[in-house]
Amino acid sequence: MTGQADWVTSVAYSPKGDVLASASKDATVRLWDVTHRTKPRLLGQPLAGHTNAVWPVAFSPNNRILASGSRDSTVLLWDVTNPSNPVPLSPLPTDGVDWIWSIGFSPDGRTLAAGSKDKAIRLWALP
Repeated sequence: MTGQADWVTSVAYSPKGDVLASASKDATVRLWDVTHRTKPRLLGQPLAGHTNAVWPVAFSPNNRILASGSRDSTVLLWDVTNPSNPVPLSPLPTDGVDWIWSIGFSPDGRTLAAGSKDKAIRLWALP
């Protein structure tokens, strides 16, 4: 699978296992249809919004939201109900956060956690 303009920094499978998200140093996230493992295909356009390398990506347990974190100190969310046409959601408030290195959803999908370069873990309640 090729298509990233720079290093691939992380990947995450959707809970159903049919979509793979790839994060890149090129500041984008790409979604791949991996239903047919021997013929993966790129879905839609790259997800843009970060201004620096994207490191972690994670799908919510209900398969509806994709979260990404970046060296630009932002956490972005997308509605990926239709992975061919993801819809950007409101970014999470990240005042004072340093580079985002890791990200994960709680099992019920109502909380998002992010670890950052400033040695802190932050939690956000999601609707």
